[in-house]
Amino acid sequence: MKIKVPLFLLLLAFLLPPLPGFGADWADVPAALIRNIPPRPWAALTGSEFARSILRMDGTQREQAILDQFLVGNIPDFLRRLKPVFLSHQFEDGKTFTAILSAMPDYLAIGSNLDFLRIPMNLYTAVEIAKRYGFFLPTRKIVDALFTQSAFRLTPEPMPPGPRMTSTAYYWEHNQRIKKQRLALRFLPLGALISGHKKDVVMTNRLVSGQGKIAIYGWHRSSGVPIQPLSTVHGAGYADYSHGIRLISNQVLLNGEPRLWYEVLEDPAIAKVLSDEGAIREVRSLLTGPQRSPGKPG
Repeated sequence: MKIKVPLFLLLLAFLLPPLPGFGADWADVPAALIRNIPPRPWAALTGSEFARSILRMDGTQREQAILDQFLVGNIPDFLRRLKPVFLSHQFEDGKTFTAILSAMPDYLAIGSNLDFLRIPMNLYTAVEIAKRYGFFLPTRKIVDALFTQSAFRLTPEPMPPGPRMTSTAYYWEHNQRIKKQRLALRFLPLGALISGHKKDVVMTNRLVSGQGKIAIYGWHRSSGVPIQPLSTVHGAGYADYSHGIRLISNQVLLNGEPRLWYEVLEDPAIAKVLSDEGAIREVRSLLTGPQRSPGKPG
């Protein structure tokens, strides 16, 4: 289902002045934001080849293998086609702030456009990839906006709970279910903004008070109500088939002015534009501070 974006926001996106640091207008911003993602190697593994290669690995080995693929740029090209996401908040003084950021159209995946695997991963791996690519993880408010503004909303497909939830076999099976659902929507092109098919790994103040945890939220039903409320039950080394990593640009246009995401999220005066929690304390340290090895269990 298509979501109509308010006309004034569309006009804002196309009438913005040149952005410092980009030397280009808004239309060129997505290209500038992916400059840290290496081009996909011509002989890179496809999604199915990668799945077979990690089938018998333990969790530590698998996380390292996942990280290695992203560090060489083995992602499908359609993930590089960033999509604008619009957010706003009216403050107590009556002033309204509007933010525009860019998001990957789908969750992080390994492989080519023709054969890719949406791959869950623990927080350590996700943070390292976001840091290397120059992106960050969404807040709960951003996840809700992504769902509302998605061109297509897929239906959540929970699988039986149990020890196999963290297995590669479950990762592959869930990806195949999503693929089947996507192909059934004949007018859903690769690169369209989609949501509803995974829980998001998110940024929250709970990670500051509960260090060593991973925060998950989302998996929205068609009604807009998420299956997964914000949770930090699991350790940062945990990942299961239902998790997805959606990367968000580190550049935000706030009332037409370019800002860095952490400047907005750490500022109590304006953070509610991007976060329903208000300011997220020490958000930079959550993504750029010392991390354990990606392969370490939590």
